[in-house]
Amino acid sequence: MSEVLVIGHRNPDTDAICSAIGYAEFKRRTGMANAVAARCGDTNDRIDFVLRTFFVPPPRFVTDVSPKVRDVMQAHVVSVPPQATVAEAMAVMDDRNIRVLPVLDHDRTCAGLLSLFKMSKFFFPAANRIFDSRRVVSSISNLARTLNAKTFFATNPDHEEDLILMVGAMTLESFSQRLQSYSRERLLVVVGDRWDIQNMAIRERVRVVVVTGGLPIEKATIEAAERNGVSLLLSPHDSATTALLCRAAITVKHMIHEHFLSFHEDEPLSTVQPLASESSFQAFPVLDSEKRTVGILSKSDFLKKVERQLILVDHNELSQAVHGADKVEILEVIDHHRIGALTTQQPILFRNEPVGSTSTIVADCFFRYRVELPKPIAGLLLAGLVSDTLNLTSPTTTARDAEILAELEKISGVNATEFTEKLFSSGSLLISKPAAQAIATDCKEYTEDGRVFSVAQIEEIGFDQFRKRKDEVLAALDAHRAQKNYFFATLLVTDVVTQTSLLLVSGAESFLRHIDYPKVERGIYELEGVVSRKKQLLPYLTHCLAKVQE
Repeated sequence: MSEVLVIGHRNPDTDAICSAIGYAEFKRRTGMANAVAARCGDTNDRIDFVLRTFFVPPPRFVTDVSPKVRDVMQAHVVSVPPQATVAEAMAVMDDRNIRVLPVLDHDRTCAGLLSLFKMSKFFFPAANRIFDSRRVVSSISNLARTLNAKTFFATNPDHEEDLILMVGAMTLESFSQRLQSYSRERLLVVVGDRWDIQNMAIRERVRVVVVTGGLPIEKATIEAAERNGVSLLLSPHDSATTALLCRAAITVKHMIHEHFLSFHEDEPLSTVQPLASESSFQAFPVLDSEKRTVGILSKSDFLKKVERQLILVDHNELSQAVHGADKVEILEVIDHHRIGALTTQQPILFRNEPVGSTSTIVADCFFRYRVELPKPIAGLLLAGLVSDTLNLTSPTTTARDAEILAELEKISGVNATEFTEKLFSSGSLLISKPAAQAIATDCKEYTEDGRVFSVAQIEEIGFDQFRKRKDEVLAALDAHRAQKNYFFATLLVTDVVTQTSLLLVSGAESFLRHIDYPKVERGIYELEGVVSRKKQLLPYLTHCLAKVQE
């Protein structure tokens, strides 16, 4: 069964993390056993404080959900080592009905690919290379193993040699004449129960004599072979079969395609598919980060459907979603933000409510359907709710948030006011993070009338830490805008005690001139009573943007 990832937006805040964990728990308790909470960004000090408080592990970290090679590859790799014979490899290919076989070294690195096409060229050489049909590249021990032969005597049995095959199916006189044409030390003579030819070959000190048919060999012949240093084997097969198998005793390292196409297990399918389609190979080794072969990807594997599915929480715009969200099926959206641009191939459950937090909606799911809400999950949802509504003081707060919070306090046994104080004092981004990281921790990207911009927020207790680092933060915001090529980039620094914010803006003068809040200094404005990015700041920014002339 494939997993369903319940996941918040990039650069997740407390509400995104808590609602993902809470909704995954709700889905499991209502029949979706494969629901798993996930995140596509790092946690921060406040999120870590919440997770530690309620003894809940962080959601699984997922950076990209687009279909990968590992999603469709064949994980069970059928292979042979370079020392295997062609006969052994062909037996494996026939048994498994495969046309391409990887040859793996002891450390699972791929030495090459073995194909029926290349082996057929070896066994059936072209007319201008007809002598190649008599070449036997093998050691005596590999010959014996391939033939399932009995070895009566062997010299230097493990040394690989390039031998010439001769079948002794002629008169003794003809055989004697043919012997004169070849170097004796390279001859492999295959012969049946022809005592005269056996012994002539031994007297002439050929490299090896293979007697076929499993027929008995005279003691005198065996003794003569030992005396003359001629390797002597007894094959159970007839002469024709024996001759063919001798050729198949060659090791696969001589047959492999050393130049082949391989892919990494984490590569997107959309990237590798064009390369695979253009390749003459039908299958491709799949490697891990250490170059070990962990799978095989065949062209037919691209037809497989990747069953990965998503439930988006605390966002509904693909620009804010985990990378690859547009490549997989989205089952549901649970959110409390404005509705952005999102299209699906089929109808989905889309629950979007004008409340203060997504955690409010998730908690309501438990209450509405009378599903038992575990105490730790109630604590997480309380944390997500008070974080997004500043403990019901944000303009986004609704009566439903207050009702839900009261119920969560009862179940979790946590006082919301006391918890909120601990939450916002648990970690200051402007103390613990470099400026570039601080402004990107809770940053969302938006598109309006073809213009792309970002809105980030940092919630602090007082502005003391900001004032110490304002020049550094402004410079980081300028760099962030340039790197992303945004029309403008903003950062809302909110004092949760006084319910006042400072707005930092990096943008063109054509945009800045429309901001009519009191200007503190270059690029910084005071927004008294503004604490909500969603309900207060974003509508104001889009209003200013609409005034900008092309």
